Amino acid sequence: MSDEDHTFESTDAGASSTFPQQAGEIRKGSHLMIKGRPCKCIEVSTSKTGKHGHAKAHIVALDIFTGKKYEDLCPTSHNLDVPFVKRTEYQVLSADEDTGEVSLLKEGGDLKDDLNLPTVVTVGEPTDEDKKVSAELLQGLLDGKTVVVVVQSACNEEKIIQVKVSD
Repeated sequence: MSDEDHTFESTDAGASSTFPQQAGEIRKGSHLMIKGRPCKCIEVSTSKTGKHGHAKAHIVALDIFTGKKYEDLCPTSHNLDVPFVKRTEYQVLSADEDTGEVSLLKEGGDLKDDLNLPTVVTVGEPTDEDKKVSAELLQGLLDGKTVVVVVQSACNEEKIIQVKVSD
């Protein structure tokens, strides 16, 4: 045993951002990781067991943040990583169309300033859905209405995916 002081950089509980699930149990609409990206399954087909004994699952899925299409082929008995996907609602305080910054109000009354409009993307081009959500958010604020956004988070990434405007 040593008498040295230990310093720990992170303070999470060591929780993983994914959990294992058998490929044969993946269904349309469920989430999974393909090539390190969190995706939502849009199509699953399984092939019969072949000469060497493994039934295969052919999975087609869309990245939940970029909308990019991914495909995966693996034995149904193998485990796949499934991301923990969380959806949270926040009230929008302000949004800057030029910089893309969005100010949100958390439930406890704290500010959340680390999100951008969906049209501000780091990889690739914004999808039509991203443009629609951003336009709806900005228009709602211009009209002086109460704007609530749904933020989807998985694997240390977050994105505004839905807007609800009320008077």
